[in-house]
Amino acid sequence: MNYFEVLLAGLGVGVVFGMFGAGGSAFATPILALIGVPGVIAVASPLPAMLPASVAGARRYLKSGNLDKRIAKLAVIGGVPGTVIGALVSRLVSGQYLLVLSGVMLLVVGVRMLIPDAEGHEDRSASRRERSGLVLGATFLVGFLTGLLANGGGFLLVPLFVVVLGLTTGKAAGTSMVAVGVLTIPTLITHWALGHIDWRIALVFAVGVVPASLLGARISSVMPAAKARMAFATLLVVFAVWFLIRKLTGA
Repeated sequence: MNYFEVLLAGLGVGVVFGMFGAGGSAFATPILALIGVPGVIAVASPLPAMLPASVAGARRYLKSGNLDKRIAKLAVIGGVPGTVIGALVSRLVSGQYLLVLSGVMLLVVGVRMLIPDAEGHEDRSASRRERSGLVLGATFLVGFLTGLLANGGGFLLVPLFVVVLGLTTGKAAGTSMVAVGVLTIPTLITHWALGHIDWRIALVFAVGVVPASLLGARISSVMPAAKARMAFATLLVVFAVWFLIRKLTGA
């Protein structure tokens, strides 16, 4: 294993995670797989780095006011039980299947974020934000997928917050950071118990992710919301297409 490549992967993923409050484990898993980390290990080993990176990034977003505390609370309440169930189900699914599923999810989410919101979206989103049951149900589903795919959940939470609930990209990123920090804990514990984490890879990856996430959060604070959404969506689509082509063709 080339640990320098793991460190570089951590730096790149950390910047993306800090900028958008998402994409930490979702990007890390495919990248680690492509540099030779076995499937299940690539899925779960980025998790330990997501916890300190989330805490560091959330503090910065909180200071800037980019945090919806109510939505973050509901996301934690709905998401935590989902992550445990999803993580337990993951042992029934092969590592290769989980990798391909991660790529497909990135593609679907990215394409949806590229589609302009319909007229009246802002009013409908405001109404949905007030429906606690809807938020809890949606975040439970995100939690389940988070546990299944062993990621922090940000790459699903941010689009949910932006497209469905109408938060700005900056506020969605900050709110996601808080939720990811909490959702990572049960996912990490479950996958650790299942023996899916290589702690050497996790440590080297964390050395890159944590400081880079602070840099990403600083960049995000000066990026206009519309450009941030477009940049995140484009990144998701381009990366997902590239990764899926590599995995499905064996390139």
